[in-house]
Amino acid sequence: MKRHVWRPLFVVLGLVAIILSARMIYVPADFGSQERGYTFGFHRLSNEQEWQAFPAKFKDSAYCGGCHEDKTGSWEASAHAAIPCENCHGAAFGHPDKPEKLGIDRSRGLCLRCHAKLYMPSSGRHDLPGIDAERHNPGAECVACHNPHNPSLEEM
Repeated sequence: MKRHVWRPLFVVLGLVAIILSARMIYVPADFGSQERGYTFGFHRLSNEQEWQAFPAKFKDSAYCGGCHEDKTGSWEASAHAAIPCENCHGAAFGHPDKPEKLGIDRSRGLCLRCHAKLYMPSSGRHDLPGIDAERHNPGAECVACHNPHNPSLEEM
């Protein structure tokens, strides 16, 4: 074969060798080496203890109910009982110490994530009560009229 064929072939083979050598140096030996190979993505057996020691950011709603029985009681009886507290109040990581109070997302966009009027007859999403955001009190926060812990009650 001519030289113009061998040169690119050697360049490609050299690049492949460099990449494979770098992979051997930088990728841990236990990366994806379980029985099922790379099925579980970026999982390494050697760092499981590290992840177990990592503090959880999110708690469940039962954690909130320990101190906030007055709020969780009405919330559990409402249509929003399936929605975790942290969807509106943010992660409970470090609460009650830091921060003392969790922020409350009172934005209209938060409510419209579920309550924007959508036509989806083949899913459970269609059964949620939806509003036309352009006609139903445009610009006003939903919590000005509706109690999110018991949305069937009007607060006005």
